[in-house]
Amino acid sequence: MKLFGSSGIRGVANRDITVDLALKVGLALGKLKKTAVIGRDPRVTGEMIEHAVISGLVSSGCDVVRVGLVTTPTLAYATRDYDCGVMITASHNPAEYAGIKLWNPDGMAFDSKQQEEIESIIEDEDFANVDWNMIGELSSYENAVRDHIDMIRSHSTGAPLRVIVDCGCGAGGTITPFLLREMGCEVITLNSQLDGHFPARNPEPNEKNLGMLMKVVRELDASLGIAHDGDADRMMAIDEKGNFVTGDELLAIFASYECKGKSKIAVPVDTSMIVDDALPDAEIIRTRVGDVYVAEEMKRHGTNFGGEPSGSWIFPRISYCPDGIYAAALLVDIVKEKKLSALREELPQYPTLRTTVACDNSRKDEVMKAISLKLATMGEVSSIDGIRIDMEDGWVLVRPSGTEAKIRITAEARKNVEELHAKVESIVKECLL
Repeated sequence: MKLFGSSGIRGVANRDITVDLALKVGLALGKLKKTAVIGRDPRVTGEMIEHAVISGLVSSGCDVVRVGLVTTPTLAYATRDYDCGVMITASHNPAEYAGIKLWNPDGMAFDSKQQEEIESIIEDEDFANVDWNMIGELSSYENAVRDHIDMIRSHSTGAPLRVIVDCGCGAGGTITPFLLREMGCEVITLNSQLDGHFPARNPEPNEKNLGMLMKVVRELDASLGIAHDGDADRMMAIDEKGNFVTGDELLAIFASYECKGKSKIAVPVDTSMIVDDALPDAEIIRTRVGDVYVAEEMKRHGTNFGGEPSGSWIFPRISYCPDGIYAAALLVDIVKEKKLSALREELPQYPTLRTTVACDNSRKDEVMKAISLKLATMGEVSSIDGIRIDMEDGWVLVRPSGTEAKIRITAEARKNVEELHAKVESIVKECLL
C-alpha cells in the first residue's frame, strides 16, 4: 500500500481522502505515539478529516491537543513539545483536495521509513484500540500562532517597507500580515480572508496565479509582494517593479544570505544552474523532488540551507519544515538592504525549456531504462530522481511524472538549449516506439 506522496497523503476529498482513511491514519499513528498536536488549513473538508484523525488517535490512547486553523509551519513549530504533529491540508492543491501531513518534533516531516511503518499498519489493520478508561485526552491550545511569531521575531529585525501580502484565502492570513506589521512594515493584504473555496485564485503561488499581486505592487509603489499557498509552507515573491521572482532566483538569494564561504545546501534535481554559479564555494547536494526528501538530505549532510524552486524554503536553525512565514520575514530583512530587482540582476540567467511526452504509466519503468542507456554517453549521470545528465555547459533531466501519464523533459544550458532539448526529446520519443 502506497499512501504517501512527495508531501504527505493527498487526494480528492471524499474520494481518495475519506473519513475512513483519516480514521485509519489516526489509529496507526496512535499506536506509535503517545502525544500529538493537530491543526488544519481552511479547506471545506478540513474539520471533517481532522475529527476522523483525532478519533483514531484518542481511541489508541494518544493524548491530542488541537491548535485550530493555522499554517503548516505554525503546526510544525508547535510539534516541538509533542511526540508528533498532524496537519490537515492539501497545501497548494485546488479546493477539492484534502491531505494529511505528519511531523516530527524537530519540524521534519515523517521520513520514508516512518511513512512505510504507517502504511504497513494500515494495510495489515494492525491497530491497537485501548480499553475505555485508557482513551487519550483531547484538549486545545490557543497560542500556537503567537509562539510562532515570537520565534520568528527573535531572528528578524524588520523595516518600514510597504509590503503587499496575498495569502490566497489560505491559512497564511492568520499570521503573515500580523507578523510583518510587528516588524514595522506597512502591510496591505490581498485575499487574506479565510475561505476554503479559494475564490480569489488557485492556491499555488506561481506566476500564472499572481497577476493581481503583481499589478497591486506596481500601482501602490510597494517594496515587495509576498504570496502563499493554502497552508503557507510555500512563499513566492514579487519585486518592487511588479515582476515575478522565479523559484530558482529566490533559492539563490536565500542561499547567498544563509551560506557564507564553504557551506552546503540541498536542492532537488530540477534546480537551475543559477544556484551553482551564484554560490561557487558551496557544496550543492541534489535530492529527489519533494520537500521531505530535501529535508532528509539536509539532516544527513548537515547543510546550512535547503529548498525547492516551487517555493519551499527550509532553514535548519529553526526547523526542518518549509516555513513560508519565516521566509517572508527574512526577505523583508534582505530587501531593506538592497532592492529585490537589483538582487535578481546580479544573478546569471540561463534559458530553460520544459516539455512533456505522453507515456502510459505501465510503460514508464521500461521506457526510463531505455532512455538511461541512450543518455549515459552524454555526460555525468545522476539517477536520484529520473535521469539527470550534467555537461560542461548545461544539463538535462528526464523524469516520469508521479501524478500523470507523462515523462517530463527539462533542459538548461548556457548556449544552444534548443539543440540540447531537441536531441533529448528525440531520444525519449524513440524509446517510446
